[in-house]
Amino acid sequence: MTATIDKVLLDKLAELDADQKESVLVFINKILDAPAQADEYTIDDYNRELDEADAEIDRGEFYTHEEATKIIKDLIGYGK
Repeated sequence: MTATIDKVLLDKLAELDADQKESVLVFINKILDAPAQADEYTIDDYNRELDEADAEIDRGEFYTHEEATKIIKDLIGYGK
């Protein structure tokens, strides 16, 4: 099963553009770092992340709902 998942992941990653790959990498790093950070996460960390997210939105660095839906459907092969 793991070999199949690995192959599907690699195949899907190959289909992403550079910006999408960067987003996926950030997400993966957050997942991998989460257990180490779980005990150290504070309300200040949470508020800082919210401020960073607001700044990204202000700079136009976001996906619309339609764009996100398309990316997810493309990733999972929906409709193929």
